[in-house]
Amino acid sequence: MTAKKKDKSALSENEGITQPDSFSSQSIAAIQNLRRQKVSPEILIEGILKGDKVSLSRAITLIESTNPEHQNKANTIINACLPYANKSVRVGITGVPGVGKSTFIEAFGLYLTGLGKKVAVLAIDPSSSISRGSILGDKTRMEDLVKDTNAYIRPSASGESLGGVSRKTRESIILCEACGFDTILIETVGVGQSETAVHSMVDFFLLLNLAGAGDELQGIKRGIMEMADAVVINKADGDNLAKARNAKLDVNRALHLFPVKPSGWQPKVVLASAFYKTGIENVWEMITDYLQLTTENSYLETHRREQNQYWMMETINEQLLQKFYNNSDVIALLNENKKAVQKNEKSPFAAAFEILAFYENKNKEI
Repeated sequence: MTAKKKDKSALSENEGITQPDSFSSQSIAAIQNLRRQKVSPEILIEGILKGDKVSLSRAITLIESTNPEHQNKANTIINACLPYANKSVRVGITGVPGVGKSTFIEAFGLYLTGLGKKVAVLAIDPSSSISRGSILGDKTRMEDLVKDTNAYIRPSASGESLGGVSRKTRESIILCEACGFDTILIETVGVGQSETAVHSMVDFFLLLNLAGAGDELQGIKRGIMEMADAVVINKADGDNLAKARNAKLDVNRALHLFPVKPSGWQPKVVLASAFYKTGIENVWEMITDYLQLTTENSYLETHRREQNQYWMMETINEQLLQKFYNNSDVIALLNENKKAVQKNEKSPFAAAFEILAFYENKNKEI
């Protein structure tokens, strides 16, 4: 074998890629310092009003933080953005696991951006009750929408808040509107009575349903269908199309049994296939019809005022709970009574009243 052939042997070693110089400790420190760099609320406000998504994301991170310093900054940003808010269409989207919420939202979002809309998706991921962690994988599931320059996707952990709705979703809506997004889609976790929290922050509530899901889901659907402004039978394609049409008739009959909504709107049922992107335009047409009706009869404005009042009360409740459980004297008494309750030395109710009475006496001067 010649030397030339040896050079072409599979066992021969090729010249490797030149490696860059390793980072010096000074370079690493500079990068870490850049990441820790604090951005003032004023800079974030300016960025949000200019439509900068990075500023929007950083501001929402402050909103979601429990750090008192971050909360103060977040309140400054929210107050500054409030005059530029309330100019969007807010749509809540819910449905049983496996109904195809993420696929539908991506198809719907792409349809809306195709119409020239700016779409923000606030996707709530369920948190583990054990580890408190969340996957936050909506950007992965909506890989086409996330690339759209007129779209913004923000996954948030549900935590322990009502109905899987992130504690600060309401404030995030305000920032998204100030950032220029005219359509806000809120994806919720599953279906249940606690989805009332989503209903209280949107203009239109959309329930995704499946054909042939089985009678075991009827109990779940009944509670949520009373709040739904429309039901979309998703995955209405192929062999499932006939079942979807039958399901549409059944759901239509069920919806007519409910009392007339205060909005004057009769909930509708439409068929759609998010995978094949069919029926999506009918959903948007239905929403625009609803908005026209509720704008003309002034329900939309009244409903939003009621929502603002609701969230004021919810915020008061949340702050009272935080102050109660963060009080050092209450914590000490709470731990003491926990042990007494566990040993059956005191009833849970007597212990609770004792702690509440202690807190009330402590704050009488307020």
